[in-house]
Amino acid sequence: MKWLILRRISQGMVLGLFLLGPLAGVWLISGSLSGSMLLKVLPLTDPVVFLQTLFAGHHPAATALAGSLIVISFYLVVGGRVFCSWVCPVNIIADSAAWLRGKIGIRGVLFFSDSSRYWLLAMVCALAFAFHSAVWEMINPVTIFSRGIIFGLSGAIVVGFTLFFFDLLLGKRGWCQICPTGAFYSLLGYLSPLKVIASDRERCDQCLACYKVCPEPQVLHGPLKEKGASAVIRSGQCTNCGRCIDVCPHSVFEFGNRFTK
Repeated sequence: MKWLILRRISQGMVLGLFLLGPLAGVWLISGSLSGSMLLKVLPLTDPVVFLQTLFAGHHPAATALAGSLIVISFYLVVGGRVFCSWVCPVNIIADSAAWLRGKIGIRGVLFFSDSSRYWLLAMVCALAFAFHSAVWEMINPVTIFSRGIIFGLSGAIVVGFTLFFFDLLLGKRGWCQICPTGAFYSLLGYLSPLKVIASDRERCDQCLACYKVCPEPQVLHGPLKEKGASAVIRSGQCTNCGRCIDVCPHSVFEFGNRFTK
């Protein structure tokens, strides 16, 4: 489970860097996932928050623009939805709920289409335009949960349990299926050079282990089952989590680049 362990280390390190300031007075990074300052020099801005600012009709500060471009450039290189699997704290909740669903055999009630998250992203932008404000950030569970953890707010517990039971009882990885932040990063993922590749797909015996653990199993269909299709998982929906690499008994998958033939 190498990639699972590395993902948990990554998520823990990100939260740890934010918590160093409030807990130990060491401000390597200040702020939250919505907007922060690294080493008091490098601005980092959530691109979805910046997008809402533009639709709200405000003139963003130069630091916000620079911070957004830095974040976009980084995730454009490493895989877009890498944020979802390697950084976002809600991923731990989603993984825990999915694991418990499998253990006790709960079947999902809600199923969302692949386009749902894009519709919600459009609605977020429409709300910002209509109310001239980043209205979504007032109710965004990812924002509330991450800020609550960093700044010790009790609301984080409520949001965390709500997301957990939503995923557990209503739909497997239900929030992740509709998250507008994931929608934005998936757009970057379509262009990202870092990809998972079914490099030894001729060894696949259709055990479906990868399908069972993948948060976006539809991305595996082309590389594994379509004749003549590229072995590269080119879909921006892929989170580059490495789950398929971890569980495949025949080492079909590996990390590589989108230009692999």
